[in-house]
Amino acid sequence: MKALVLFSGGLDSSVCLALAVNKYGADEVLALSIYYGQKHKKEMEASEKIAGYYGVKRLTLDLGEIFKDSDCTLLEGAKNDIPHEEYSMQLEKTGGSPVNTYVPYRNGLFLSSAASIALSHGCSVIYYGAHADDAAGNAYPDTSTAFNKAISDAIYIGSGNALTVEAPFIDRSKADVVAVGTKIGVPFELTWSCYEGNEKACGTCGTCRDRITAFKMNGLTDPVDYEEENF
Repeated sequence: MKALVLFSGGLDSSVCLALAVNKYGADEVLALSIYYGQKHKKEMEASEKIAGYYGVKRLTLDLGEIFKDSDCTLLEGAKNDIPHEEYSMQLEKTGGSPVNTYVPYRNGLFLSSAASIALSHGCSVIYYGAHADDAAGNAYPDTSTAFNKAISDAIYIGSGNALTVEAPFIDRSKADVVAVGTKIGVPFELTWSCYEGNEKACGTCGTCRDRITAFKMNGLTDPVDYEEENF
């Protein structure tokens, strides 16, 4: 294996998977899908379908136990509901602290776990789909350029200079992710981004709003079905 892709089944990671497949070939790419205690299985189901679409080997990892005491609203047992508003409005309420859909240090944990798995499978690079919109305003601090540099350096050093981290959209917008994915033919209709786990995506949670807007900025309509899209 040449590349391991942190693969949620969402839009951003699916574009990363396609980029890795285009560069290395499906036989040289490993997709790692991680369960972290989220309320629904839609992401995991999507990741299985898309890995099959690209013909790549998919591994799964259960890290749910680590987050069992978190009050993140994405997780099973959360006391509060998932917000259905723009991230900017959520950040006003938090005073600039991470929003309540931030899973504590998730990317740090995921990338560290992925590094061990990647080395065990002979991979030389990890791809993940962090982008600038998620880092804006400190909503998700583990998607920032500073975080990416720090953990990339740590993984490179800790692997004996054998493993690098590639975050192709770390300083680009979600609209850029959609543009690249459209150009290389990513099956966006198979992806799942919504924080809710209903039959259709809700259309009003933060990630649905960002996704819909990203397609609109490209003059496109998101191919997934939404319960509501009125903004």
